[in-house]
Amino acid sequence: MQGQMETNLGKIVIESDVIATYAGSVAVECFGIVGMAAVNMKDGLVKLLKKDYLNHGIAVSIDENNEITLDFHVIISYGVSVATVADNLMETVKYKVESFTGMTVKAMNIYVEGVRVID
Repeated sequence: MQGQMETNLGKIVIESDVIATYAGSVAVECFGIVGMAAVNMKDGLVKLLKKDYLNHGIAVSIDENNEITLDFHVIISYGVSVATVADNLMETVKYKVESFTGMTVKAMNIYVEGVRVID
């Protein structure tokens, strides 16, 4: 679904892939996040996504009130607090996505798919 806004000059339409890509680029800059995860449902395998495919680890849904729900599948650093990383991710992404789109983030769901040791 697309996000839509009406202005006095016309209509603005934002594709959900644009929101997912932006949210993914913001997420990987957050402390404790190694990257986005792609989950192969058939095999149950989790794979770290490259920067070009960050939007594959995020599901975006936009309701009829133009409110965004984001589902993140992330891989975090070993030894960090999951709660702290999740709180930081939620606050940062919510603020930046709302500023970027002009729409409200209604909910964010974070699925920790793996842990990686960072050298």
